[in-house]
This record gives sequence, C-alpha cells and structure tokens, in this order.
Amino acid sequence: MSTWTIDPSHSTIGFAVKHMMISTVRGRFANFSGTVALDEANPANSHLDISIDAASIDTRAEQRDGHLRSADFFDVEQHPALTFKSKRVVGDPNSAFKVVGDLTIRGVTREVTLDAAFEGQGKDPWGNERRAFSAKGKVNREDYGLRWNQALEAGGILVGNDVKIEIESEFLKAA
Repeated sequence: MSTWTIDPSHSTIGFAVKHMMISTVRGRFANFSGTVALDEANPANSHLDISIDAASIDTRAEQRDGHLRSADFFDVEQHPALTFKSKRVVGDPNSAFKVVGDLTIRGVTREVTLDAAFEGQGKDPWGNERRAFSAKGKVNREDYGLRWNQALEAGGILVGNDVKIEIESEFLKAA
C-alpha cells in the first residue's frame, strides 16, 4: 500500500449548477487537503479521504460567495468543512473506475458514487512521484440541507437542485 497526498496547487475541486434553469454557474473550492492509500495488488482496498474548507468557495462573485457561506447554504460557521471518505473502489484505478464514499455537507452524510479515471503518472523535476486522477459525479443539494431557493415569475426556480461535481487532482507520493 502506498500513500499519496493531494497537491492543491495542481488540483481543482469544482462544481456546476443551473442558474434560472437556463445557464450554468461554475465554482470551485480554493482550500482542501487529502490523501489516498493506494493498494496496487488489491485496488478495492484503496482508500480516499478529502477535506474541503467550505469558506474557500469561489464563484467569481463575492456577493454570491457570501450568500453561499451563510446559513442559507453551507453555514460555514457551524460546518466549516465538507468531507469525502471513500468506502470502496470499483474497477482498476489505473484506468476508469468508480469511487463510492460518504460525502458530508452541513453535517449530513450521504453515499455518493464518483466516476473516476487515472490520468497519468510521472516524476517531477525534483524526483517526486506524482499521479493524477479526474472524477465526476452529481448530487442533489437539497439532500444536504441546502434548500434556499426563489421561485421565478415565469416559472421554475433560481438555483438548480442538481450539482455536478468536477475534480482534477494530482497526488504526490509520500516519502
């Protein structure tokens, strides 16, 4: 089993959600940390543990970000972190695979399946071994207590319920 630590400067944890049911707003979290314990011999034994600083949300609109940090959404004062802890890996982590785990937002934990892919491995100029993965998934924000919304005059809602998760990650092998 080898341990790898996420490199936040070469990784992105992002999301996308519909605005007014017509356009897509994208955002990301600037601060996060995590590790993966990779079992090459038995990939199902591999384990991923990620923690995201909820206050580091960035949608390129400070007023919206402030609202997202409030009790209407992430309630960062009461729930400063979003976490993902894998329960199992299905498939070969050297190609396409699934990561099933518990996503916790606002103190609510639900099982989520992420479709993941191995993107490559190599040594950086300083001799450190690196490995990259991408992952995608979708959650319903209301399942986590993020229920604030506003009805639109023409019908529909201001903020979509489905949130697409988009992750590009690079991990550094622990010494």
